[in-house]
Amino acid sequence: MIYEERTYSLVPGKVGDYLERFERDGLAIQTRFLGDLKGYFTTESGALNQVVHIWRFESFEDRARRRAQLWSDPEWIAYADGVLPLITAMENRFLQPTRFSPMM
Repeated sequence: MIYEERTYSLVPGKVGDYLERFERDGLAIQTRFLGDLKGYFTTESGALNQVVHIWRFESFEDRARRRAQLWSDPEWIAYADGVLPLITAMENRFLQPTRFSPMM
């Protein structure tokens, strides 16, 4: 099992716009393909104008398969085309839970 933490840096002042679009249009599509959303956050200290989301996958292969399906969906592509201009940078990292992690 792996967790993917994705951080999107957004155009200053556009966090609200991004979140509104994601909740209205993107969330249902993304969860349909990616499955297990563990959390969606905004930053309040450190780097601002960011959203951070965490997804759980069974393996790297599971993640690759699910993301390929997501990016083959015309509805997702149309949504992404609309929000990508709000994103200035993307970062992701993979987290491996320890055997005593409550997220196991």
